[in-house]
Amino acid sequence: MANTTTAHAGDLSLHLSRRAVTLCAALISAVLGYYFIGIDQGAVSVFGNDTHIHEFFHDARHFLGFPCH
Repeated sequence: MANTTTAHAGDLSLHLSRRAVTLCAALISAVLGYYFIGIDQGAVSVFGNDTHIHEFFHDARHFLGFPCH
């Protein structure tokens, strides 16, 4: 019976670590999405004076209510 309990505890810790990795990936994706859609203005971009990303997300910014002009 002890082997079953130990195996179950190992599966539970693996399941929790998968959830932690998934949560971190979702958080990083959300922060990057928020930056590119909501904050990146071209002139203050982390990519320099390049406005390609701003222009790519331009209509989405207005649709989501972010001002950019």
